[in-house]
Amino acid sequence: MGCRAASGRALQTVLRRDGSTSSTRSTTMSTESPIPSLPTKIDPARSKVPKPRHVPSVDSVTTINADGSRYFLHPADAHGWFTRWRRHSGLALIAFYLLLPWINVGGYPAVFLDVAERRFHFFGFTLAAQDVWLLFFGVSGLGFALFFLTALFGRLWCGWACPHTVYLDHVYRRIERMIDGDALQRRQLDLAPMGAGKLFRRVLKHGLYILASLFITHLFLSYFVSLPEVWHMMGEAPGEHRGMFLFVFIAAGILYFNFAWFREQLCIVLCPYGRLQSALTDDHSLVIGYDAKRGEPKGRLGTPDAGACVACNRCVQVCPTGIDIRHGLQMECVGCAACIDACDEVMAKVNRPKGLIRYDSLVGFAGGKTHWLRPRTIVYGILLLVGVGVATFAFSTVKPAGFTVMRMSSAAYFVTADDVRNQFMVRLLNKRNEPAVFTVSLDGLRAGFSQDGLTSAVTVAALAEQVSPLVLHVDRKHYTGPFKLKISVQDQSRTFTLTRQVEFLGPDARLLLEEDHDKGIKR
Repeated sequence: MGCRAASGRALQTVLRRDGSTSSTRSTTMSTESPIPSLPTKIDPARSKVPKPRHVPSVDSVTTINADGSRYFLHPADAHGWFTRWRRHSGLALIAFYLLLPWINVGGYPAVFLDVAERRFHFFGFTLAAQDVWLLFFGVSGLGFALFFLTALFGRLWCGWACPHTVYLDHVYRRIERMIDGDALQRRQLDLAPMGAGKLFRRVLKHGLYILASLFITHLFLSYFVSLPEVWHMMGEAPGEHRGMFLFVFIAAGILYFNFAWFREQLCIVLCPYGRLQSALTDDHSLVIGYDAKRGEPKGRLGTPDAGACVACNRCVQVCPTGIDIRHGLQMECVGCAACIDACDEVMAKVNRPKGLIRYDSLVGFAGGKTHWLRPRTIVYGILLLVGVGVATFAFSTVKPAGFTVMRMSSAAYFVTADDVRNQFMVRLLNKRNEPAVFTVSLDGLRAGFSQDGLTSAVTVAALAEQVSPLVLHVDRKHYTGPFKLKISVQDQSRTFTLTRQVEFLGPDARLLLEEDHDKGIKR
């Protein structure tokens, strides 16, 4: 970079770590990895022709060349407080994802979406298919929480917790750095002719990418069929589980394509969150920015009247989306804070105060005071509290059993010489992970009423259902016409009661009296 010629020795040490184009950097390549090294001098006749130096601009996406082709980024490593804690949080999130299928809660994995049996287990809380509507409140709550956090802290989710960022930065890019080396070495590798060393690195790197993608996909599948079942499927021929086999390899292929090639384009092109940022944030939202008052005009060390920025471009070299944060807040910024650590490292080397690039609001960068409590955050906070309240109430209404009453097909009612009869099917669903005993009772009965079926307690196995017939009779002499009654279900410990109202159907009572009169029957 241009500032390297005039900067001090300490600053040169920092810049060389980023992947600068200094020829002296190539002498350390053989110490980075035991993998066969590439030639330090590249034959122009056999190598790719390097494109002109790519300078970030607010007028165009950085990853597009002037001729419209893809510009592949090789972000350098940053070192500092934010990078360290991002790595810790990212590894913790990956461990959380990896361990959930192994953690047993109530006899099932902590998170187990058993689609085949229509049961959804969340840390011991089981939802049946009839309860899936509750997920609407859960998803809405997450949406309001994201709006609220974005209004306060900008794209904190993107840089610190988004699965795409977490896996790209802490798995796939770790593999790439281990195989191909630092940013300078990766750029040199791209320009080098295909030889034994480059071929070996490419095959090894992409082989590890494929293995990582397959591992992630198999673990994802275990959220739906459980780990023992995944292991069982892996031991059988693919034709035995053709659907699962295709799912795993198609999903792994998508992951491989995304993390090996598409990468930051997902954030820039596909993800709508960056575009929503302008609607969700305001001038008081916490964002990553550049203090232009302190940094401008840029100048190398020793330049008279220059600002704090030494124009080293280190912030650009570590950016995973290739932007220059000094141009202001941009859609491509994912809030990873790599530029903060990079700039702070340079400032420390040149004995200048840190914080030239930092977390602050646009108002703060302009010298004003950031207001955390403002109409936007109040509205989002109220929506979040309402969502949490409604979701809490909705989930509190979930009972550990399901109960439905359906009228049998065919005729709505039957009339015999002695009575009027209605026939129902009662479905009892046990959502618990252990057998449960239920008692069925009827309320609103009239004289001459009798029932067949469900006269004694019913035992339903764990996470099972039982459908039983219920036949209701009313003697003709006590029948006065259709009426409503309630059918209730209680568990053995009487912790809850489920009630359904049904209607006992039949003909007009006068028609039965006329029929009896015509036949000379007295009741």
